[in-house]
Amino acid sequence: MAATVSLTSGTQLGPYQIIAAIGEGGMGQVYSAHDTRLRRSVAIKILPSSVSTDPDRLRRFSQEARAAGGLNHPNILVVHDVGEHDRSPYVVCELLEGTTLRERLQGGPLPARKAIDYAIQIARGLAAAHERGIVHRDLKPENLFLTNDGHVKILDFGIAKLTEREDVEGAQTLTKQGATHPGLVLGTAGYMSPEQVRGQRVDHRSDIFSFGAVVYEMLSGQRAFYRRFDRRNPECDPGERATRASGGWRRAGVATCLATLPRQESGAPVPIRARHRLRA
Repeated sequence: MAATVSLTSGTQLGPYQIIAAIGEGGMGQVYSAHDTRLRRSVAIKILPSSVSTDPDRLRRFSQEARAAGGLNHPNILVVHDVGEHDRSPYVVCELLEGTTLRERLQGGPLPARKAIDYAIQIARGLAAAHERGIVHRDLKPENLFLTNDGHVKILDFGIAKLTEREDVEGAQTLTKQGATHPGLVLGTAGYMSPEQVRGQRVDHRSDIFSFGAVVYEMLSGQRAFYRRFDRRNPECDPGERATRASGGWRRAGVATCLATLPRQESGAPVPIRARHRLRA
């Protein structure tokens, strides 16, 4: 196992002064810090130097910074800066106060009104990413942060796919980077779309499937899928469970997001507009 970076309080990373460690994940250690230039609190995620020579880890780390850093939306984590400390790359982002959706769901389902409010915010954030040609590919409660002031922030663009996209004048705005090779599966079981499980190419519709699974879980307190997909037969239909998500219009919205064959057969991309379906 790779050793983690251990920074003590007061350590200086350029203009950033470390305050304390606040978390640790697969992509490294997270610290709270003080930006001495702008006099604000920030969070710093730093990749251990022991794995900084791993091309895949470095690619995912830098891709997260590029993907999130290229977006400016109130429902997406703000990336401020990137840098390097003792051969370990780091990314500086806004410091959030609150809890993850996963932690919140440990107390049971959310009230319907609150769940729909969160769903609308998530949909807005996804729509902003999709309009820039960015597919998250790992939307799940662990990657959704609920701030103390009631906002939802989409986190962790580490396996995001940056797709080719052209604006209305035909000028290319994003180049294809970090594309998934056929047969390579990236994501989290239980939230991945069938095409993602198969290792096929994915687009924004895969995020819509994951979004439906998250909304279902917020409303019901239970996961839409209780077992791993079988890659040979991933067409497991959550329809029966989705019908218990409460409320006819909510049920229809969740079932539409979790549809499998119709989404795959449709060739034309359709921007996420689930927030319209979720409004009462």
